[in-house]
Amino acid sequence: MNWLDRSRSLAPPGFNRWLIPPAALAVHLCIGQAYATSVYKSALIGHFDVSQTAIGVIFSIAIVMLGLSAAFMGTWVERSGPRKSMFVAACFWGSGFLVGAAGIFTGQLWLVYLGYGFIGGIGLGIGYISPVSTLMKWFPDRPGMATGMAIMGFGGGALIASPLSTALLKTFDGFDPAVDGANWIASGDAVGKLFLTLGIIYFLVMLYGVANIRVPAPGWKPRGWDDTRIRSTAMVTRSHVSAANAIKTRQFWLLWTVLFLNVTAGIGILEQASPMIQDFFRAENGVSTVSAAVAAGFVGLLSIGNMAGRFAWSSASDVIGRKRIYMLYLGAGAVFYVVLAFFGGGSMLLFVAMAVLIISFYGGGFATAPAYLKDLFGTFQVGAIHGRLLTAWSAAGIAGPLIVNGLLDAQGKPGTMSAANYTPVLLTMVALLVIGFVASTLVKPVDAKFHEPELEPAATAMKGA
Repeated sequence: MNWLDRSRSLAPPGFNRWLIPPAALAVHLCIGQAYATSVYKSALIGHFDVSQTAIGVIFSIAIVMLGLSAAFMGTWVERSGPRKSMFVAACFWGSGFLVGAAGIFTGQLWLVYLGYGFIGGIGLGIGYISPVSTLMKWFPDRPGMATGMAIMGFGGGALIASPLSTALLKTFDGFDPAVDGANWIASGDAVGKLFLTLGIIYFLVMLYGVANIRVPAPGWKPRGWDDTRIRSTAMVTRSHVSAANAIKTRQFWLLWTVLFLNVTAGIGILEQASPMIQDFFRAENGVSTVSAAVAAGFVGLLSIGNMAGRFAWSSASDVIGRKRIYMLYLGAGAVFYVVLAFFGGGSMLLFVAMAVLIISFYGGGFATAPAYLKDLFGTFQVGAIHGRLLTAWSAAGIAGPLIVNGLLDAQGKPGTMSAANYTPVLLTMVALLVIGFVASTLVKPVDAKFHEPELEPAATAMKGA
């Protein structure tokens, strides 16, 4: 297994850095399947005969493990290199599906928690940070674009997973449109076979990324790029702050709060997307005008918004600044949630437009975070600081689904609710985003007492590694 070592993945002279994004996307598109869990959520509720909250816990465990593994394994990922860490991520992610399938076939929900949630969640965290760190090293001249390019794959994973899962579920169930109709819900057996299939497919695709990832040689810089020309402003420091000192600053915890609230507001909707659009457009006879296939298409559109927001908004932050872009995510997001709550049920076009924009802000918040950390704390240990910040994602992975599913469980069961039943949930999201907006306005430059002593660039890089 020596071919997995960092030394075996060193790029040769003249290597084209634009060959790295496809390798990074191979991993992020696979682990981005986590955003398509709503496609089979109703099937699992029926199969295990449990509440929405009980099934939502699967997703929550996965997101908690994502944040924890990213926070605690970040140093190991840096030391081992992207090839080995991406291979480990593929093993965890693929085997998580297989263990989850065993739980579905045997009717043991705890095995799904263990497989998809715990084991798969570790694969999510390691897979998430491996390409991000590597791409930032290949594109030091465009940090916002680089982080957006890496993380947009995670947001786009559902774009592939949602229609693929729906097609596979129909195949496994022998779906007949004349018999099953628009309210068809897949069987548990079909979901189990889906997990087996996805586990194998994702493992093989992630191996493509493992085989093609490369790290730049020490001291490598893009041709013609002069790092002394980097702009320095009040909100963009040229000093450095260690990870240990960063978590002592007010700025770190304000950003943690902003990310936590922005993610909580978006993650609950993503996890509920498929049944939500069907409930919003339910006729008086109780039958939804939105079929399962159309609902899966809506999940795919959200995935496009999530993916595009990560690249577009993060790239825009290189021009208009990180603080202003976060104020846009949170302020405009709150307004759009109000429109969705009171007018979304009257127009499917308005409903979809508001939801896609909200999710684009959600994705943009993720992609902009590493560059914001680099602006505030410097490049010294930005990877380790980013890993610690992702614990906000873990916390949101618990809070978001619990809030949404808890409020919806009090309203009724899937297949019986309407748009009005979602009003308490959506207004709760508005309150969260308003609090996040206030926190964002309070972010100021880091006090000089937290800065590291002046170091030579080479020494800084070596100490940071």
